[in-house]
Amino acid sequence: MSETFDFDSGKGHTDENFPVGSVLIAARHRPLVMAFYRVARMSDDVADHPTASPDQKLARLDAIEASLTGADETVREAVALRTALAARGLDSTHALDLLKAFRLDVTKSRYEDWDDLMDYCRYSAAPVGRFMLDVHGESRETWPASDALCAALQVINHLQDCGKDYRELRRIYLPRDELPDANLEALDGERASPVLRMAIGNLAVRTSELLHLANPLGPHIRDTRLALEVGVIHSLAVDLNRRLLARDPLCERVHHRPHEALRFAIAGAVGILAGRLGLGGRARLGHS
Repeated sequence: MSETFDFDSGKGHTDENFPVGSVLIAARHRPLVMAFYRVARMSDDVADHPTASPDQKLARLDAIEASLTGADETVREAVALRTALAARGLDSTHALDLLKAFRLDVTKSRYEDWDDLMDYCRYSAAPVGRFMLDVHGESRETWPASDALCAALQVINHLQDCGKDYRELRRIYLPRDELPDANLEALDGERASPVLRMAIGNLAVRTSELLHLANPLGPHIRDTRLALEVGVIHSLAVDLNRRLLARDPLCERVHHRPHEALRFAIAGAVGILAGRLGLGGRARLGHS
């Protein structure tokens, strides 16, 4: 049943909240980046499918893993990624880590506290940044700052979509110590309750700390085009997180309109270029 079940949501890379394989990424890297994205998108569609059973979802994720590891050849997107990675001397580690997060999405609907959520982000978000850095041949010393940025992006998505995730998937990423079980119905309201608003604000403050840890990432990336991409994403994330501190995601717009996104993207890219020209300081890489 799981092999023939239609899990495709119809979503593509232009539907994501942050840029995926944008024109800033060098053309020679884009096919591999998109191959990775297609497997991630497929796996996400499986985990989020509205009617498939948990067993069907887990079986499909197992099939994707088998094709990633070479145990079989049944999932063509996974085979294509494995082949593309091998051609570059890379392995499927980061894609396999993502699968751990998608399995958690199938089997786990609540996180106890910030540390528990960050452990989820270690598999749901960090592998994407690590993959991009490996593709570009960057030092693994950049991983902690990248992990912080990717975790921040994940939490921002969780906060923006907290009502939708609850209504459509009955999945709650706001940790239990911030939003107790007794207050979950607030996620289904037209406006955030005071308890929910406080939880969102507290998590946005923690996310600000992650974004601060991520500040040195762009300046320490050797590949200028990737550094520009990181600068753009970081700038967009900082503003979205600022909005979450001031707006109610249940009834107010948080997502950027195209002209707003362009403005912050330009600001992020200019910041990176200024650093490349020696017009700004270079923060030291830290450890998350």
